[in-house]
Amino acid sequence: MRTFLFALCSLIPGIVCFGQFKNILLDQQGPTDAYVCEPSVAINPKNPMNIVAGSVLNNVYVTADGGKQWQKIKLESPFGVYGDPSLVADNKGNFYYFHLSDPTHGTGGYDSEKLDRIVVQESNDGGLTWTPGESIGLNPPRDQDKQWPAVDTRGNLYVTWTEFEKYGDESPNCLSRILFSKSKNGKKWSTPLELSQTPGNCKDDDNTVEGAVPAITADGKVFVSWSNQQKIFFDRSFDGGNTWLMNDIAIAEQPGGWDLKIPGHDRCNGMPVLIANNSKTNLNGQLYVVWADQRNGEDDTDIWFTRTSNGGDNWTPLLRVNDDQKGKHQYLPWMTVDQVTGIIYILYYDRRNSEGTGTDVYLAYSTNGGNSFKNVLISEKSFTPVETTFFGDYLNIAACDGIITPVWTSMENGVTSVWTAVITQEELLATK
Repeated sequence: MRTFLFALCSLIPGIVCFGQFKNILLDQQGPTDAYVCEPSVAINPKNPMNIVAGSVLNNVYVTADGGKQWQKIKLESPFGVYGDPSLVADNKGNFYYFHLSDPTHGTGGYDSEKLDRIVVQESNDGGLTWTPGESIGLNPPRDQDKQWPAVDTRGNLYVTWTEFEKYGDESPNCLSRILFSKSKNGKKWSTPLELSQTPGNCKDDDNTVEGAVPAITADGKVFVSWSNQQKIFFDRSFDGGNTWLMNDIAIAEQPGGWDLKIPGHDRCNGMPVLIANNSKTNLNGQLYVVWADQRNGEDDTDIWFTRTSNGGDNWTPLLRVNDDQKGKHQYLPWMTVDQVTGIIYILYYDRRNSEGTGTDVYLAYSTNGGNSFKNVLISEKSFTPVETTFFGDYLNIAACDGIITPVWTSMENGVTSVWTAVITQEELLATK
């Protein structure tokens, strides 16, 4: 693999050096790049200074010193690398990079008619080199999409995703479903199980089952949530993912559905994110779900949070995470839990400071298990997206032992870029 090292000062000649937190430019769309977006990030639990991020289509960004210097790597696989990166790290410090593939075009290929599997690649040296990859969910001619992984305290890996019989087909007989697979070592994966009792359509809209995110508690129980038909659904397995509920539980309404209309974006979603709190605190065992919807109107998108302390039998009343006045858009949330401190972090885009489509990035955090959140502006500069440029479907955030690393997409004059910031909990607590 061809790599190159870059120092922050040389990579970001125009970086703004004021603001609460230094923003770090990881990558920017170049003359030959279709776009860079949809970032994901993971932190090494054995060494929180070692952080690995990824972005579309096959980009990897590695730091071993807490973000002072970064190395960029182009991921390669014989299966092809097609985007939708999602990263996790296990307790031994191994990183896993999940992505979609296009086997007909090799690395970085693009063919929407051949998108037919998920690939996971592993790094045992902090993100510098990667295995060729293992295939998951190959089921031609069906399309696989939106794969999200999780890893438990014993190093077992889990992944959930949406399978389309044919992506984009508007026939009422074309179905989408939520699938699940697991692995002890990332090399051999179980036969996918269908979790969703109620299938969706193939249109990639509110009636498509999408946004499945797995969460695993310390005792090995597996939980999954997703969106469909203007509801947040929930499923669980108490035997490590072997057997599941006979009927999915609708834990919340999602008025307007997950397919959001946000000015400046050609598409935008409010899909849920599910996280388990496995910290050695009094919050251990709690499950958290966050999503966005427009129950307050198409001009007022909000971030919503609920939790359960009994495995999903009961859920708290919905809490509005963003603390601004009504009438503004907050959207594309992602959530993580620092499994050392138990603190919850939610990252999202926010337009509270704009009368138009000017967009900032906010971080909300809770030190009391989600009873309340404090909202903090973390982007140094607003950006204005345009609908003619693909912006991506998600941002991401990781936290470990007081180190918080959000990653997000920005846009200027139709050019996308990927940013991060390495923040400590002490810095957050010191903000006004």
